[in-house]
Amino acid sequence: MKTKDRIIHGALTLFNENGERNITTNHIAAHLEISPGNLYYHFRNKEEIIHSIFNNYAQELKIRFQPIHLDEQAKTPNFQVMLNYLDSIFVLMWSYRFFYANLPDILGRDQTLQLKYLQAQQDLNDNLISIMNNFRHAKLIELDDDELAALTKTLHLVSSCWINYQTVMSSDVKITEAVIYQGMIQMLNVVRPIATDLGRQQILELEKHYKERMK
Repeated sequence: MKTKDRIIHGALTLFNENGERNITTNHIAAHLEISPGNLYYHFRNKEEIIHSIFNNYAQELKIRFQPIHLDEQAKTPNFQVMLNYLDSIFVLMWSYRFFYANLPDILGRDQTLQLKYLQAQQDLNDNLISIMNNFRHAKLIELDDDELAALTKTLHLVSSCWINYQTVMSSDVKITEAVIYQGMIQMLNVVRPIATDLGRQQILELEKHYKERMK
């Protein structure tokens, strides 16, 4: 792995484990056993490292939430389609948990990053609307366009704010995989009451699946 990539991955590990505010470029260099000068050869400051981490995150968002064609979805069990998307949410929330935990603070310090974030979220929302339309076509939900958009926004909000919510509710909370699985179940709880009988059956299976993972 190239040194620049090692710095990005090493910083991400330290940010996730210790909180971004508690980590300096010197900590990152020491963690990787390289000199601070070597790190500064690739990145002028910590903010540039955060931008690179975010670029990776935004790329993953684009890939993981690319709507699949209806013909392809028709060949795949609904449970598996929904599970794939939910697992993608889990992977992103876990892999970039420092960002979810301190989103207002990080974006508030960097207007350029905030603009990149807003664009990535707009692109994501467009993809999520398409994905939810596919679920409507599969008869998992029966909502008009306004209701579908509102549901999509609510699910987007829960996934974006779940970790931050958990951290502010308790000062000593530790974000574990189980905490994120609770977020998955919360999103399913939002959808279940308004799902069709077919959709509710799939959601109950997914809830059981994530409760098993929490054990």
